[in-house]
Amino acid sequence: MTQTETPGTEAAPRARLRWWTELPLILLVYACYSAGRLLARGDVTTAVDHGLAILRVEKFLHLNAEHPLNRLFTREAWLGVPADFWYASLHYLVTPVILVWLFRYRSEVYRAARTWLMTSTFIGLIGFTLLPTCPPRLLSTDHGFVDTMAQYSSYGWWGGEASAPRGLGGMTNQYAAMPSLHVGWSLWCGVMLWRYGRTRTTKVAAVLYPLLTTIVVMGTANHYFLDAVAGAAVMGVGLLLAPVVMRSADRLRAALITRAPSFPAVSRDTSASIVSGGCQTSTGERIPRQRESRFEPGTGPGASPTDAGDGAPAAAR
Repeated sequence: MTQTETPGTEAAPRARLRWWTELPLILLVYACYSAGRLLARGDVTTAVDHGLAILRVEKFLHLNAEHPLNRLFTREAWLGVPADFWYASLHYLVTPVILVWLFRYRSEVYRAARTWLMTSTFIGLIGFTLLPTCPPRLLSTDHGFVDTMAQYSSYGWWGGEASAPRGLGGMTNQYAAMPSLHVGWSLWCGVMLWRYGRTRTTKVAAVLYPLLTTIVVMGTANHYFLDAVAGAAVMGVGLLLAPVVMRSADRLRAALITRAPSFPAVSRDTSASIVSGGCQTSTGERIPRQRESRFEPGTGPGASPTDAGDGAPAAAR
């Protein structure tokens, strides 16, 4: 039995994703995130209080792995310098590369993966706004932390103020430590590599990348362990909300398509006959029965209207 759809209930056709629309979208979202992160600067005293509160909770729970890792990275430059490069650059490189890889070779899952990443990023921005937190490296020295980014700044492009290029430290929000999106984004990358990578190398990278990133953010004194936990939690919430965001986007697109004015299509079939005044003309004819007047036996250029037929035009005089 042939099934028919009820008019008005058809799903809106899903538009094929194009790189020239995806790239501006991603850049726009990242620009909004960066601007929002910069504008979400809280009071310094409040941020320090939040950082100390996190540190007290970690000590109570015996989770404060930041101190031994930070001492190790400070003492061993062969660990500290690569860790600083890792922190300052990889999340800007690995995440876009995996997005491009999904777009090119796993297009069927790209939209869901991209939506998950963007939704989680905006949730992280809410965390920066509601809970400004001073990172360990900016606490007073009596708390025992050393800023490895400042210690090894001569090795890289970053300055002593932050992981931003020299002279641009004031353009970053240094109190956006909770949650750690370095860890959150690396977890997203790990999930993508684990689920859609086909080689053993991608599986190993899927485990090592988020794990090493978590160690790096603590060893460089940029985040607490609970910041990393919060980054993973944000990605979990974003994963749950991503289907809702996609359905909302689909409904919005369907509503826009429905409200758009429609115009009747113009037929370009040149083989169709033209009917006018009860007389049928063929393609290329403007006068009814013009073809008969041209090709009837016994007619010619000088023939009289009677010879040419009743419908022939009279000769000019």
